[in-house]
Amino acid sequence: MLRPHNNKVKIMNSKNSFVSVLAKQNLVLKIAIGIVLGALVGGLVPEVGKSVSILGGLFVSALKAIAPILIFLLVIASLATHREGQKSHMRPILGLYLLGTLAAATTAVLLSFIFPTTLTLVGAEPMSSAPQGIGEVLNNLLFKIFDNPVNALMSANYVGILAWAIGLGIMLRKASEATKNVLENFSDAVVGLVQLIIQLAPIGIFGLVAGTIAATGFSALAEYAHLLGLLIGTMFIIALIVNPIIVLFMTKTNPYPLIFTCLKESGITAFFTRSSAANIPVNMALCEKLGLDEDTYSVSIPLGATINMAGAAITISVMTMAAVNTLGIDVDITTALLLCVIASVSACGSSGVAGGSLLLIPLACSLFNIPNEVAMQVVGVGFVIGVVQDSAETALNSSTDVIFTAAACRSVQS
Repeated sequence: MLRPHNNKVKIMNSKNSFVSVLAKQNLVLKIAIGIVLGALVGGLVPEVGKSVSILGGLFVSALKAIAPILIFLLVIASLATHREGQKSHMRPILGLYLLGTLAAATTAVLLSFIFPTTLTLVGAEPMSSAPQGIGEVLNNLLFKIFDNPVNALMSANYVGILAWAIGLGIMLRKASEATKNVLENFSDAVVGLVQLIIQLAPIGIFGLVAGTIAATGFSALAEYAHLLGLLIGTMFIIALIVNPIIVLFMTKTNPYPLIFTCLKESGITAFFTRSSAANIPVNMALCEKLGLDEDTYSVSIPLGATINMAGAAITISVMTMAAVNTLGIDVDITTALLLCVIASVSACGSSGVAGGSLLLIPLACSLFNIPNEVAMQVVGVGFVIGVVQDSAETALNSSTDVIFTAAACRSVQS
C-alpha cells in the first residue's frame, strides 16, 4: 500500500535534486558575470568601484557571522545522530579515505612552500604576534580548546567551537530521537541560511572584485590566477600521481585503467553538478559496472560523499598558506604538519554546503592567530575563484570515492 507513495517521494526528491543542480549551475554563471562586471567597473570607473565595494564587505560580514554557528551545529548534529557500529565493516575503506585526505593536505602544503602565493587583503599587515614554533602553537591551541563556548562563538574561536561541538555531540548520542531531530532541524536551518547567503554571492563578488581592482588595478587578477593554478595543479597531482600510488599499493596492479575510468565516468559528471551528494547515483552505478560488492559500496559511496574530501583538504591548506604568506608568518615543519592534520579533519566537515570547504578556512587560519577579518577576506577570494575551484574539488572528491572503494574491494579479492 505504501509503495506508490514511496516511489512518489523518490521522484519528488529526484526532481528537487535536479532543480538544485540547475540552481548551482545558474549560480556559477551569475558569479562569472559578477567577476567580469566587477573587473570592468573597477578598472574603467574606479570611483564607482570603490563605492560598490560595500557590497563585498557586506557579503564577507554575512559569511563571518554565520560560519561559527554553522560549524558548531553541523558537528553536533553529525556526531549525535551517528549510529554505533555502522562503520565496523568499513575499516579498510575508511583508512583509505583518511590516508587520501591527509596525503592531499600534505601535498598542498608542500607545494605552497615551493610556489608561495600572496593576496591583496585589506588590513593584512605583517603580524608581530605570529606564533613562534610548534610549542607556542600547541600552547595557543590548548587555551583555545578550553575557552567558554559562548565566548568561542562570539569571538570566532574555531578551535574552541570545534572542541565544544565534539564534546556535546558525543554526549548527545544517548539523547532521545526527538532531541536528535531538533538538532538536525537546527542544523538544516543554518545550512539553509548559508545557502541563501551563497545565492547572494554574485552581488558580493561583484563588489569584492570591483573594489579590489579599483584599489590595486588588475594585478589582483594575476594573484587569483596564480592561486587557482596552484589549487588545480595540486588536484591534478593527487588525481594522477598520489591516488594511483595508493591504488597500486593496495591492488598490486596497474592503477591507471581504474583511475581514468573513474575520472571519466564520475569526475566529469561531478565537475558539472558541483555536488558529491548529487553524484552518488552515478558512483553507485559505476561501482555496479566495476563488479564491486554491493553491500560494501552501498555504504562506502554515501559515506565517502560525506567524509572523503581530498579536494576540500587541498583548498583549505592552499588558501590558509596564502593567508600565512600574505601576513609574512614563518612556518616551521612541525607546524606545517599540524596544519595538514587540521585541514584533513576540517575537510571531513565540509560537505552539505556549496562552498563548504571555504567556510572552514578560518578554522585552519586560527592555528596561526590570523584575525578572523583577514581569514574571511580569504574566503571571499575563494568564492571569486570558486567558479573553477569548486568544480575541480568536487570532481576529485567524488571520483576518489569509487577509486578507494574499488581498491579496497579488489585488495580483499586478491
